[in-house]
Amino acid sequence: MVSLLHEANEAPVSDASKKHGASVVTIYAWRKRFGELEAVDVKRLRQLEAENARLKKVLAERVMDIEILKEVAAKKW
Repeated sequence: MVSLLHEANEAPVSDASKKHGASVVTIYAWRKRFGELEAVDVKRLRQLEAENARLKKVLAERVMDIEILKEVAAKKW
């Protein structure tokens, strides 16, 4: 993806899209999202996104546990 974006910066986007089989819209979306990132930066970004998703899932589970405990405590009194 990064190499495709670098190629699209040097040559017309339509030529790069035909060569790699990606749509022009996809290349522009990647350019908007990733800009001038290097391959290492994109890898780190993906790792951070995966970690963020995992943490959101853990937080949601904890919130659900707290709500269940609140319901149980309310019924006992």
